[in-house]
Amino acid sequence: MTDRGNGHETIFTMEATPLKYGPGASEEAGWELKRMGVGRVMLVSDPGLVKANITGRIVELIEAEGVEVEVWDRSRVEPTDDSFQAAADLAAEGDFDGFVAVGGGSSIDTAKVSDLIATHGGEILDYVNAPVGGGKKPPGPLKPLLAIPTTAGTGAEATTVAILDIPEQRVKTGISHQYLRPDRGVVDPLLTLSMPPEVTSSCGLDVVCHAAESYISKPYDARPKPETPDDRPPYQGANPIADMWSARALEYGGKYLRRSVENGEDVEARGAMMLGASLAGIGFGSAGVHIPHACAYPIAGLKHEWQPPGYPEDHPFVPHGWSVIVTAPAAFRFTYDAMPDRHGEVAELLTGEKVENTDENTLPEILTQLMKDVGAPRGVRELGYTEEDIDDLVEGAMKQQRLLVGAPKEVSEEDLANILRESMENW
Repeated sequence: MTDRGNGHETIFTMEATPLKYGPGASEEAGWELKRMGVGRVMLVSDPGLVKANITGRIVELIEAEGVEVEVWDRSRVEPTDDSFQAAADLAAEGDFDGFVAVGGGSSIDTAKVSDLIATHGGEILDYVNAPVGGGKKPPGPLKPLLAIPTTAGTGAEATTVAILDIPEQRVKTGISHQYLRPDRGVVDPLLTLSMPPEVTSSCGLDVVCHAAESYISKPYDARPKPETPDDRPPYQGANPIADMWSARALEYGGKYLRRSVENGEDVEARGAMMLGASLAGIGFGSAGVHIPHACAYPIAGLKHEWQPPGYPEDHPFVPHGWSVIVTAPAAFRFTYDAMPDRHGEVAELLTGEKVENTDENTLPEILTQLMKDVGAPRGVRELGYTEEDIDDLVEGAMKQQRLLVGAPKEVSEEDLANILRESMENW
């Protein structure tokens, strides 16, 4: 057989978590676990959800089906290697045959890593993406994981990654492998009604950015063909199936995010944003994200000084969605000439109307207006950085080569420095 791609990739894959969606879907958590055939689970959650009695209610529903539950409720918002390790230690000793995550991306990612270490052993850093960690691949599938998101942002119930902050190295990075994908997701918009507007804003802008970056990524068939199927990355580049998921997530973000922030009781808007988060998770889980996410990791990991409004006050940090969106306008201004039509399509999906005569500023202006409307930070400066930090931020972003290879055009250190400089203030 001849290589029809002239050395380029000719194949893309589409894998997705089976999802159950709708108001009240979480009432079926115990039934889902019983169907998965588990008898003893570690449930990962966080103190805020315990306080809101969301965790306790899910525990009752699971125990009612005869499944034994041990709760780990110390998930940290924006997890670190230490917070992952503490949960993994319990997981390794607990003799669990399954895992449940109740919370945002932080809790779901903590459960993924706990499951990984409990199933296969080893050190967390062994599995962290190179060059920060060892880049080791899990040797086989993990124990069953049921993910029940309570925010509408990360889409972690549908993705193959777990993101962590490594304070010693002043960098955020991740563990990425298809075995990390949860076995099932239960997506219940009623669990998001208590989310404060600021959390809704940050999470929702993450949805929009995930979907936009995926839609505007290097096409899968522009990549080099991998030597073996095992070397095909989870983030493969834009492809027709990922485009469908990302496009619908962009529509929902443009239409419903403002409403979700204005009125937390708006179940229709909450539901659309939650479904949008899952759709975007499936989309970027196939196509991948690039420049805004690569910049976001050092923005979140380099300094820990900013106290975000609306979030728990136990430690300063930059919420993920806000750390991503602040560089998005400049990033898409930079990528425009590589894919002008796609930038125009994203602009139309977000506004819900035909946009004529688009140029490199059209999409950035639409994103900036959305940021203003939902109370996002103005730019990187507001998060505690100045021009003097740009070299360090560029260095941190360049470590994210796993993401940057997905950008639709090559990105140099100088390009990243210009993007960060432009992003100091977006308005």
